[in-house]
Amino acid sequence: MPSPQKKTKSHRIAAEADGRGVVPPRATAPREVPGKAALDHPYLYFNRELSWLDFCWRVFGQALDAREPLLERVRFLSYTAGHLDEFFSKRVGGLKRQMMAGVRTLSPDGRTPRQQLNLIRDAVLPLYDAMTATWEQDLKPRLKADAGMHILDYPDLDARQQKTLHAYFHEHIFPILTPLAVDPGHPFPFLSNLSLSLAVTVRHPARGMQHFARIKVPTGRGRWVPLGDPLHVVPLEQIIIHNLPELFRGMEVVSAHTFRVTRNADLSRDEEEADDLIAVIAEELRERRFAPVVRLEVERTMPEPMRDWLRGQLSLDAEDLYEAERLIDFTHCRELADREVPAHRYAPWEAVIPASLSSQAEEEGPDVFEVIRRGDLLVHHPYESFQGSVQRFVEEAAVDPDVLAIKQTLYRTSEESPIMAALIRAAEAGKQVAVLVEVKARFDEQQNIAWGQRLEKSGVHVTYGLVGLKTHAKVTLVVRAEEGGLRTYCHIGTGNYNPATARFYTDVGLFTCNPDVGTDVANLFHYLTGYAPSQHYRTLIVAPRSMRQAFVDLIRREVRYQKKHGDGRIIATMNGLDDVAMIQELYRAAQAGVEIDLIVRGHCRLRPGLKRYSETIRVSSIIGRFLENSRLYYFHNHDAPQVFVGSADWMRRNLDDRVETVVPIENPALKTRLIDLLHQILADRRLAWDLHPDGHYVRRHPSNDDAEGLHDLLMRQVRERTDERVASEM
Repeated sequence: MPSPQKKTKSHRIAAEADGRGVVPPRATAPREVPGKAALDHPYLYFNRELSWLDFCWRVFGQALDAREPLLERVRFLSYTAGHLDEFFSKRVGGLKRQMMAGVRTLSPDGRTPRQQLNLIRDAVLPLYDAMTATWEQDLKPRLKADAGMHILDYPDLDARQQKTLHAYFHEHIFPILTPLAVDPGHPFPFLSNLSLSLAVTVRHPARGMQHFARIKVPTGRGRWVPLGDPLHVVPLEQIIIHNLPELFRGMEVVSAHTFRVTRNADLSRDEEEADDLIAVIAEELRERRFAPVVRLEVERTMPEPMRDWLRGQLSLDAEDLYEAERLIDFTHCRELADREVPAHRYAPWEAVIPASLSSQAEEEGPDVFEVIRRGDLLVHHPYESFQGSVQRFVEEAAVDPDVLAIKQTLYRTSEESPIMAALIRAAEAGKQVAVLVEVKARFDEQQNIAWGQRLEKSGVHVTYGLVGLKTHAKVTLVVRAEEGGLRTYCHIGTGNYNPATARFYTDVGLFTCNPDVGTDVANLFHYLTGYAPSQHYRTLIVAPRSMRQAFVDLIRREVRYQKKHGDGRIIATMNGLDDVAMIQELYRAAQAGVEIDLIVRGHCRLRPGLKRYSETIRVSSIIGRFLENSRLYYFHNHDAPQVFVGSADWMRRNLDDRVETVVPIENPALKTRLIDLLHQILADRRLAWDLHPDGHYVRRHPSNDDAEGLHDLLMRQVRERTDERVASEM
């Protein structure tokens, strides 16, 4: 059994801090880069896995921040747990596969898969402790004292309350449960990924023999059972545990403890040998269900023999076992955060319809296509309405008699997508509709396959991605018959066509009827749906064809201007930065003196602020109410700025293994708007974390606790613009 997870200094810092200066612990000390080291020296790079865990710590920092509404802090605790689950299923699973395969290739920071797995465990243990301490010692007591929300433990209930829950158990839980015995006649049961289970030991009173049984906790309808009052709840697993004799009549219940397994989601697929990509993905989904377990979480009170027996059944090593104090799986805390206690949640936000799309009457005013013909339109979600812009664009195209064709890429969307419904209506009305459905979108494969089949049945031309490449581009093309011929209208964005996530993901989208962009997007769809790999693009930058080289050329141009005029400048926002070749270009630019600001939400391999290598590079991360998802790229270009928006991060997978699109913003007003946005992001002193050369992220300290964060600032500004417009029209 692993050594006990003792309370560490980092655990105490996280548990006691208010979130304004939390520095997540590093699993390793910073490594000193030797003088005159080549740009491929491993000490110039952070470990990607530890950087991902740093992101988990920054999200957790929101749960610690006493300035945040209480229920939102609970929500961020659940987000942290969810990110950690994804990390184990994707990253740890992948490293384990590498280790099993005997991979000897070192990571860019010079570590083997085994060494990285050891680092991960050292980094995760303090986070486990800190999450538990924050829940038990801070959030749960505050929920009771401040919000009137009581998280009750079954043993502390009085006889009347226990009787009530006993009746609830019989009516709502007992019929669902399926105890699964393990003995010579019953093999160890299958444990589904991330499901909560009970390990139960029972004893025959006469023979004295002990037996193991597993019970899956049915959390599908919620984990927190109300007791008389919606704000008085008891964990579902406790109700089951204290009514186990009802399930094992004739046996003595010796013990019962919760546990959970995480399975590997990093499976390989042989697309080159597949005749039917859908069949390959369907088989992968089946395999993922039975994929090897990479993590076992158990209650700290679980006896050592039970732990060892479970590990043996699951073929796990001691380091794959993680202890949790009392509550396992904080993702279900999101259910508590959704409770209707407005005083302890963010004030509701209603996205504003862009002025150019809302200033006219719905029936008599110009339609969305007329608005786009007046000039390019930029939308910024969730501040501006996705429904009133992107969704409206597709819905109007679906019913417009002059629209002849609609083409769209689909990476992720909502379960009941109004955009998909509009495309179906368009096809049924006789329009040419083509959709590239990416069935390799991780964790959304099954839903995307279902959407593809529904679209096909309605007459939509569906293509299920390209062999060897994910299509991550966010592009819609509408072809319309107008005076003088056909005109193309395009939307190119940074985020998915998903109205659900558009409410809390920050994304930027461009609407344009620029003929060059329209031709490029049409060519892109010819590449995606047909046999046209050698396309040429006038303005669009497309991966993997030319995007890497385009960004390299843009960075090197700033180097030339820096050497000649001293004004080299780059600002970029992205989700992740791990591409070694791009990092080396940035290092060279910094060595030449180019000023570089990178806003990287997630993991980052680049080490900023290193003497001789990255002294002019600053890396920050924004964590707050909304999930930063925009990809924006600014190059000063000797006072003739160029700004690009699109779907790609500076990650190897985006540049080499995916179809991505980035488009230049040509309209001067829109370009200025995005440059102003970038400077607002850089100026934030409430939500921003700065990455230091030693790998620590440190949260900026505002001048006062009431300082306005980026998200509040942008909400206020869009409201003020709307109020001014309404006043001017009165």
